[in-house]
Amino acid sequence: MSDAFVDLGRGFWTIRGSFRIGGIFDVGTQCSLVRLASGNFVFLDSYTLPDAILAQVDALTGGGAKVEAVLNLHPFHTVHCEWMHETFPQAKHYGTARHLEIAPDLGWQELRCEDGALMQLYADDFAFSIPRGVPLVSDDDSVHFSSVLALHRASGTVHVDDTFVFLRKAFPLSLLPFTGRFGFHPTLAKALEPRAGAADEFREWAIGLGVDWADARRIAAAHNAVLELDTKKLPDLIGEALGRVKPILDAHRAQFGWDPPLRRDRCP
Repeated sequence: MSDAFVDLGRGFWTIRGSFRIGGIFDVGTQCSLVRLASGNFVFLDSYTLPDAILAQVDALTGGGAKVEAVLNLHPFHTVHCEWMHETFPQAKHYGTARHLEIAPDLGWQELRCEDGALMQLYADDFAFSIPRGVPLVSDDDSVHFSSVLALHRASGTVHVDDTFVFLRKAFPLSLLPFTGRFGFHPTLAKALEPRAGAADEFREWAIGLGVDWADARRIAAAHNAVLELDTKKLPDLIGEALGRVKPILDAHRAQFGWDPPLRRDRCP
């Protein structure tokens, strides 16, 4: 998979990168460069930029001087953080609690990406959301479901890692059952918290996100594609995705129960 620096308009650039599972299957990865209303820039997530893309970033940002921050929004996307710290030392680097735990020697800011205070700091340019009913950091290191989702207000672009997935139809990814359609990360069943009401909290969060971000124009998704929201909008896609995971939510309710019971009629 070739690296690409794609201008999505209105101050949002998506960087499509490479990430190989087992050194064989390239499922891709991403980070985004966003111009703030102030004229400065932030990165959403980290990636080791090839020289050609770094040159384009430098041209936009005054050699990196206008990059004020790097927001690492997915707790398990940590591979490229050190490179970003070294390449943009003048920027403030924010991570989740897991970033600070995994790489404590890097120069992290005290505020974490899941903190409301950081979300408020960038509220003029972004809306942020964290899924409910699932932990941001699972005790199972193989479960990478949750992340901090970001909507760039000016471009209408949703930057999301893993929570929502959209994979381009490319071999060998074409063999995966969810390739070519928008959906939830396949680890949802393992990610749901083992308690009553978690399935309903997740469902209500997803529906609410679709309503709140109904005007979104596209989704920049991990791992390998951008989904333009032309014929279908975010509420429709989320509704369809919830329908496909209904058996998972039902199984969770059957095992752990409903909370509160009066909301049963609102569940699929």
